[in-house]
Amino acid sequence: MSSESEGGAVRQGKVVLVGAGPGDPDLITVRGAAALREADAVVYDALASLDLLRLAPPGAERINVGKRGHDEPTRSQPEITALLLRLAGQGKTVVRLKGGDPFVFGRGAEEASACAEAGVPFEVVPGVSSVIGALAYAGIPVTDRRYSASFAVVTGHSDPTLVTEQTRWKELARAPDTLVILMGMQNLESLIERVIDGGRSPETPAAVVMNGTLPSQRVVVAPLAELARKVREAQLGTPAAVVIGDVVRLREVLAWYERRPLFGTRVLVTRAADQAEEMLDALREAGAQAVVVPMIRVAPPASFAAIDAALTRLSDYTALLFTSANAVRCFAGRALERGASLEQSPPIACVGPVTARAARAVGLSVALVPETRHDAVGLLEVAIQRWAPAGRSFLLPQAERARETLAAGLKDRGAVVDAVAAYRTVAADVDGAALRRQLVDGELDALTFTSPSTVNHFVELLDDASRGAASRCLIAGIGPTTADALRGVGLIPDVVSERSTARELVAELAALVLRNKEGEGA
Repeated sequence: MSSESEGGAVRQGKVVLVGAGPGDPDLITVRGAAALREADAVVYDALASLDLLRLAPPGAERINVGKRGHDEPTRSQPEITALLLRLAGQGKTVVRLKGGDPFVFGRGAEEASACAEAGVPFEVVPGVSSVIGALAYAGIPVTDRRYSASFAVVTGHSDPTLVTEQTRWKELARAPDTLVILMGMQNLESLIERVIDGGRSPETPAAVVMNGTLPSQRVVVAPLAELARKVREAQLGTPAAVVIGDVVRLREVLAWYERRPLFGTRVLVTRAADQAEEMLDALREAGAQAVVVPMIRVAPPASFAAIDAALTRLSDYTALLFTSANAVRCFAGRALERGASLEQSPPIACVGPVTARAARAVGLSVALVPETRHDAVGLLEVAIQRWAPAGRSFLLPQAERARETLAAGLKDRGAVVDAVAAYRTVAADVDGAALRRQLVDGELDALTFTSPSTVNHFVELLDDASRGAASRCLIAGIGPTTADALRGVGLIPDVVSERSTARELVAELAALVLRNKEGEGA
C-alpha cells in the first residue's frame, strides 16, 4: 500500500513489528531502536516501556492500544490490525511496539499475516522475551547443565475459558526439566494443581517473577505445592512469569539485579522532563525506581532584545560563558531563529561536562571546562586563569534572575560582562495533592534536586504533613548552590554532589544507601 507525499512522489508504507523486551528499556535491540527513530507512528502495548517512546521523532504519532495481560485491551485485536493497515496505507512507517517478543504469545504472527494478506510490507524485529529476560534478572536461568537440559514455555490463558482443553498439562508436567508459564496468574492455583496431577513433585522448586527487569521487580520462591499461597500472601500481581524446576535453586547465588545499590529505592526526580534523561538512565542502572515530577519548565525570556543585540556583535567578546545546558540550547536556538552564525563565535567556556556536551551537540567548539569544581565559582576561577579579565568583554547567556556570582566576580576584576536572559524557568504544572499523598504515604525514599528553582517550587507545593514527610526522606542535591537552597528552606541535604552531573549525584546517593544498609546489618 502507498500514498502520495506532499511532493507528489509515491511513498510506500510499512509495518515494523518490534519486540520491546520485558520492561527494562535498555533491553531493546539495536534494530528495534533504529526502527523507532525512523517511525512516523508508534502503536504500542501498555506493557512496552514508555521510555522507548522517547526514541521516536517528536512528530511521530504515539497510539496506546492497551493489551496488558488479562485486562481488556483499549482496542480489540481486529481494531488494532485495522489501525496498522490504515496508517501504513497513508504511506507511514508504523512501528508496532509489543512487550517481550512479537512472536511469543504476542499475536504478532496474526498482525504480520494481516499485513501479508493486505499487501503491506512488514518486518519483524525479535525482542527479549520475559521467558528469558525476567528470569535472568531474577537470577534463574532456564537451562543449566547441572539442573536442566530442556525447557518449555506455555501460556496460562490461551483462552481463559478453554485453558484445560487447549494445553496438554499432563505431558508438560514432566517432559521439560524447566517449565515456564506466562500469563498464568489468574489461573495459578488450578495450573499448579494440573502440573502436580501430571506427575511433577509438589516439592519441586518454583518461583513467580513479577515486573521482571524493572526496579519494582518482586520474586516469590516456594515449593510448587506452596507457591500459590505464598504468592497470595505476598500480593503479587501481573505481569508475572511462573517458573517450575530445579533451576530455581540457583537464584540464591545468581540474583544479581536485586543486589544493585539502589534496587527498589523510589527516587523523586524534580528536573524538567526533557532534561532528565541522564539522571533516569543512571537511576535505572543503579536499580532505582524513578518517580518523575518536574518542578520547572523552560520558557522564553520576557524579551529577546538583549540576546538579539549580543548576537549581532559576537566578535566583540573575549569569551562566551555557559553555566547550564539550558543556556546553551536556548542561546543556540535563538541564534538559529535569527539566522545568526555561531561558526565564528569567541572561545567558549562551560561550567561542567554536561553543559559542554550540550554545546558540542549544537555544533559549538568548547575551549575550557573546569576540571574539579563545576559551578559558577569554578568557572570564574578558570576564566580568570585563562583570560586576564581587566578590560575584556564576556558574554554570559543565562536564565532570568540567575545568580550573579560569575558576572560579579568578573566585573570585580575589571571586565565588562553582558549577562543576557536566554530563557526563564517557571513552575511546571504539578498535581500537588498527588505529590503530598506520595510523601505522606511513604511512597518516596529519596528526593533529588538539581537547582534552587526545583527546590523552591517543590517546597511551595507542601503542607505541614508532607513537609515533615519530605524531611524524613534522603535528600540529594547537585552542587553547593542547590545545597544552600535546600538548607534555606529547612531541608538538610544528605548528599551533595560537587560535580554538576546527574550520574555523580546518583553514585553518591547509592553509596549512602549502601552504607545505611551495611549499618543496619551490623
